[in-house]
Amino acid sequence: MKKNQVLEMLPFAPLRFTYTRGSEALADQINAHLVKMRNERILTHNTIHKNLEGYLRDDYRVTAKLPRFGSGEAKGQLDCSVRGTDFFILCDPVNDSNIYKMSGMDNLSSPDDQYQDLKRIIGAACGVPRRINVIMPFLYEGRQHRRSGRESLDCAVMLEELSNMGVENIITFDAHDPRVQNAVPLKGFDNFYTSYQFIRAIFEYDPDFIPDPEHLVIISPDEGGMTRSVYYAGILGVEMGMFYKRRDYTHIVDGRNPIVAHEYLGRSVEGKTVIIVDDMISSGESMLDVARELHLRKAAKILIVTTFGLFNKGMQAFDQAYEEHIFDHIFTTDLNFKPAETLSRPYYTQVDLSKYIALIIDTLNHNASVNDILNPNERIREMLSARLAHFGISVPESLRNETQD
Repeated sequence: MKKNQVLEMLPFAPLRFTYTRGSEALADQINAHLVKMRNERILTHNTIHKNLEGYLRDDYRVTAKLPRFGSGEAKGQLDCSVRGTDFFILCDPVNDSNIYKMSGMDNLSSPDDQYQDLKRIIGAACGVPRRINVIMPFLYEGRQHRRSGRESLDCAVMLEELSNMGVENIITFDAHDPRVQNAVPLKGFDNFYTSYQFIRAIFEYDPDFIPDPEHLVIISPDEGGMTRSVYYAGILGVEMGMFYKRRDYTHIVDGRNPIVAHEYLGRSVEGKTVIIVDDMISSGESMLDVARELHLRKAAKILIVTTFGLFNKGMQAFDQAYEEHIFDHIFTTDLNFKPAETLSRPYYTQVDLSKYIALIIDTLNHNASVNDILNPNERIREMLSARLAHFGISVPESLRNETQD
């Protein structure tokens, strides 16, 4: 992003943000980055913002309380007024870390509970913010994005509902299918990508990693992830392959047709590093099946890169696969909650996106363009060129030209 965009623009309104339960750690980091970012802006550039009331704060957060009654019913409360503010709400629908009482029994919060809490916070704001923006990294019901037969379209209904409640902008990451934004064509919908942060994390994890066609192949675990994998392969200038899932359509297990086999399409991966790219790990069964297939094809190193690590069935299957050398490492982001048992695994790296979110919030608050944030191509090419040069590999002409552009 060009620095003078924000330096020369006044904020849309005073900035405040809050979050649903379970997102405290991520919210703390975002707030710290916002405080640092704005203080450095004033100190370094002595901008027009220094005399704006409320522009510099020690804390941009507003505490949202979401108490529940014994019946399981709940309400939303804010600890201060948000009248006239540019109000951002962070919501992690797949956060199951919260337990609440209902009829004397413990209940884990579900995506439906998190979404209802989001609406309660919007309701508690009473329509007085100048603008309401929702940051929902994992798009609620994003996998229910299209209709096959007599089915609900939950994601589209959610977007319409938030729009009707006064939400102006929805910010998400690596949406399962970004075309769901067609449900709210007159509202802001920004789908940010995490490719730069993942590539940087891989470079830091493995100093000997060589991202060229002789050493690297990008793998899509299914046909639905082709677009994502094509981008990684294109920006890194390497080959890609894909698996397609042969399913048994005669019955349904856990809400889906079971996978019979994973069929591979692509060139040999023998002796090469492979990166499996996807938007999420749910139970992990399908991802581990793909890793096993690549292991059988004698891939030298197998890295798993997914934006959202849900690990719905725990880490035991991954522990066993790691011990059997089926894969080498897993990278997911901090955009959804992870329990301590996940974070402690030796084969796991959590990629920090808090600074990226703070940059997005700060940019939108100034009504500045997010085009440069949405498009990380130049930063990836610079990082790639430096890595190739480190190994004495000539940078492809296409990368040199595009980097100069």
